[in-house]
Amino acid sequence: MSSSSAMVHKAETLRTLHHRQHNPLLLVNVWDAASTRVVAAHPATEAIASASWSVCAAAGIPDGGFLPLDQALNIARTIVASTDLPVTIDFEKGYATDLAGLHANVLRLIETGAVGLNVEDSQDDRESVYWSLEEQAERIRTIRQAANEAGIPLVINARTDVMVGGASVDEAIARGRAYLAAGADCIFVIGQQPEDIRHLVDAMGGPVSLLGSASSPSIPDLAAAGIARISLGPGSMGVAYAALRDLTSNLINRLPFPADLAFRPGT
Repeated sequence: MSSSSAMVHKAETLRTLHHRQHNPLLLVNVWDAASTRVVAAHPATEAIASASWSVCAAAGIPDGGFLPLDQALNIARTIVASTDLPVTIDFEKGYATDLAGLHANVLRLIETGAVGLNVEDSQDDRESVYWSLEEQAERIRTIRQAANEAGIPLVINARTDVMVGGASVDEAIARGRAYLAAGADCIFVIGQQPEDIRHLVDAMGGPVSLLGSASSPSIPDLAAAGIARISLGPGSMGVAYAALRDLTSNLINRLPFPADLAFRPGT
């Protein structure tokens, strides 16, 4: 199978994983080769997703569009090369404010082997200034056009941040429906409350993605509500580095060496 045919197959597989009734795609987000290999090694893992916050933290750079595009693409390429599973990349705001730049950047991302991306409708790192509905819909159309040009059915997970800024669930739904019409495959909503979830699913008209956390409903409850995709964002890095914090504390307090010291990611 050619590399292009393999990418098409991976993209189509990834898209299919968003359309299973009461069986959401579960994504443990990664940030480098080692984390990718650990997550991909589980036999039930179906796809790999990066998290921009984690990628930036590992590089010592703030999240929110501050990571240089070339560096972001190099990390994407490394993640893709570390697994045979479909990879979707958190592409933040597309690393461009103009449509021509966005189009070019999406083509460069596809060249890394990624078959999906996240794109946000906020314009700044505070997630409090947004593209208008019409502007962001046009940006999503541009992403889809670039993917069509490359011959790869890229899976677009369009994130709306407006509820973080206090917008209503109905505004998030209006944006999501417009983004789906513009070519998005899934709508990633952040800032919602648990009581909003059923309305989001029922009214969106397409797959809905949410962030899992200790305060969110359980995976079975989210599945029953019809959520199509559950990711952890920076939470998976939080778990990994909390373990490192606890190891440091335990060793300083002269506790026994743990068995996990023998664990190594695959190569």
